[in-house]
Amino acid sequence: MATKPRIIFHIDMDSFYASVEIQLNPSLKGKPVIVGADPKAGTGRGVVSTCSYEARRYGVRSGMPISKAYKLCPNGVYLPVNMPLYEKVSDKIEQILKRHANKIERVGIDEAFIDVTEKVKEYVSAKELALKVKDAIYIQEGLTCSIGIAPNKSVAKIASDFRKPDGLTIVESNQVREFLDPLPATKIIGVGKKTYSVLKRFGLETIGQLARHPKEDLAQIFGKFGIHLWEVANGIDDSEVQEAGEPKSFSLEHTFEKDTDDRNLVLKTLQLQAENLYRQLTEMQYQYRTVTLKIRFEDFETFTRSRSLQSHTHDKEAIMATVKILLGEFESDPRKIRLVGLKVSDLRKPSQGVERIEKWL
Repeated sequence: MATKPRIIFHIDMDSFYASVEIQLNPSLKGKPVIVGADPKAGTGRGVVSTCSYEARRYGVRSGMPISKAYKLCPNGVYLPVNMPLYEKVSDKIEQILKRHANKIERVGIDEAFIDVTEKVKEYVSAKELALKVKDAIYIQEGLTCSIGIAPNKSVAKIASDFRKPDGLTIVESNQVREFLDPLPATKIIGVGKKTYSVLKRFGLETIGQLARHPKEDLAQIFGKFGIHLWEVANGIDDSEVQEAGEPKSFSLEHTFEKDTDDRNLVLKTLQLQAENLYRQLTEMQYQYRTVTLKIRFEDFETFTRSRSLQSHTHDKEAIMATVKILLGEFESDPRKIRLVGLKVSDLRKPSQGVERIEKWL
């Protein structure tokens, strides 16, 4: 018996933080709104979290240094990040999505996948359902979203970004390759500037060119990620829409007021992060196995380094001991440091280890 083709939605809220702020204060409508750090007349620290489409016309983009955003748009409205407000609105949107889906997987605060395979029979009714979702979000929260509809998560994600803002893009199973082929390879999640520069050297600038390139060659260049690239380019993605479950990691980041070459300050900051993460682990009764260090230098080049312990542990000292090993790789780097972050992952509760063993007894 043939399996029914899946129908997956990717819902992406349009410039979410800025849109929530505008909804809260309608006088901001039509103005370039930038949410992030204080620009301090062009000398501010931190980055742009998000911005309105009016700000984007000035060249402002998410992740851009706030000082650069100020130079491009000095007359913009700069607002601090109000995470409790955005999380509250995000939770309300999740409830709307749950009323329209069999399964929902939140991806951050402003986007989600929903599986509607059992809710609709074909793409015509999928479109009707998507319009209902968009209307419900707009009526209840006054916000717009863009939705991509496709047979899998990867294509749905790319489709939701195809027409923004307030877009709706449908890619049926027999249209996947036609839709993907002309798009730049950068539309695939994980293909940033560095990866794209490598791809260009091999003449692989579009998704179609990636799809037609031998999978083995991509694997030789990029390892497992190369196989992932080839599969996405060919519209292959069997990953399920996963309901929210146990946390996969705990993490913290800190941007220094000024780029620093004071390694003691860096170490103290990481020590504080380690203590805070340990507190979270203790409160939620988790063990960890993997520690990840994130470091961003003054020129914004960013590195992440991870190390897994031999077994799961709740040892507080092991976090910092691992961090010091990972930090050692950058000891000889003369650049000042802008940001450091720390993550503990591969989490489990102590009882889970027992359960796994018992399965084999």
